[in-house]
Amino acid sequence: RRRTTQTPTKIHPQTRSSMSGGGQAAVSFLTKVAKVAAGLGLTASAVSTSLYTVDGGQRAVIFDRFQGVLPAVVSEGTHFLVPWLQKPFLFDIRTRPHSFSSTSGTKDLQMVSLTLRVLARPDVERLPEIFTNLGLDYDDKVLPSIGNEVLKAVVAQFNADQLLTDRPHVSALVREALVRRAGEFNIVLDDVAITHLAYGHDFAQAVEKKQVAQQEAERSRFLVARAEQERRAAIVRAEGESESARLISDATALVGNGLIELRRIEAAKEIAGVIARSPNVSYIPSGNNGQMLLGLSTAR
Repeated sequence: RRRTTQTPTKIHPQTRSSMSGGGQAAVSFLTKVAKVAAGLGLTASAVSTSLYTVDGGQRAVIFDRFQGVLPAVVSEGTHFLVPWLQKPFLFDIRTRPHSFSSTSGTKDLQMVSLTLRVLARPDVERLPEIFTNLGLDYDDKVLPSIGNEVLKAVVAQFNADQLLTDRPHVSALVREALVRRAGEFNIVLDDVAITHLAYGHDFAQAVEKKQVAQQEAERSRFLVARAEQERRAAIVRAEGESESARLISDATALVGNGLIELRRIEAAKEIAGVIARSPNVSYIPSGNNGQMLLGLSTAR
C-alpha cells in the first residue's frame, strides 16, 4: 500500500496574534453590551417601581415605613414614590350604592322588615384617617351596622300603621340620623331611602280584615243613604199624588164627574190602540153598542 503523509500547516506568528486580538475585542464588546443592558434593565425597573398612577375617580394614600400613613391625599395622575419605603393605597371616591335589610319592632310590638338603600362616598380630606382606622373596606364595616342601629331606633318610635301613613316623616328621621352617624366615620351620604317595607303575617291579616270591615261600613253607609233618598222620594211622590187627588176632588165637586169620564175615555182609547197594534189580535169585536173596548156604560 501506498501511504500518503499530510504536512501540517504552519501559521505565521503575526496571523496567530491578530486572531487572538480579534476574539478578545469581541468578548470585550459583548461584555460592555451586557453591562449596558443590565444597567438599563435595572434603571427601568427602578423607574417602574418608583411610579404609580391614580386613575379618575380615585385618590391615593401613601404608607411610609418610617413615618406611617402620610397626611397628604394624592390626587389623579402619575406620581413618584421611594421604592420599598413607600406604598400607595388607592381609594374609590365615587358615590356607590349600598343596600341592607333589617327586622325591627314597632311601638305596638309588631315586627316589620325594612330594606334601606344609601348612596355613600368617603370624605376625601379624611382619607388618611379612614385608612388608619377602618382600611379600604370602610363602607362594608360601617354602613350595615349603623344602618340597622338607626332603623331599629326610628321604627321603635311609631306604631305599625303609622309607618305607612307617615312614611315620608319616617324616611326623613332615618336620613337625618344616618347622615349624622355616618359623618362620625367620615362617610358622606348623598341619598337615603326606604325601598321596601313588609309586615308580619298576623299583622298583614289584621290589616286585610280592617280594610274589609271599612269597605263593609262604606257599603252600609251607602245603603242607608240610598234608603233615605228613596224614602224622601216616596214622601214627595205621595205628597204629589195627594195634592193631585185633592185637586181632582175639588174639580169634581165643582163641575161634576165629567173629568173622570174624560180620563176613562182616554185610558180606553190607549188600551184599544195597543191591542189594535198587537200582532196576536186579528179581530176586535164591537158588540155591546161599541162599549166593549171603551168600557163605557150608560150614565146613571
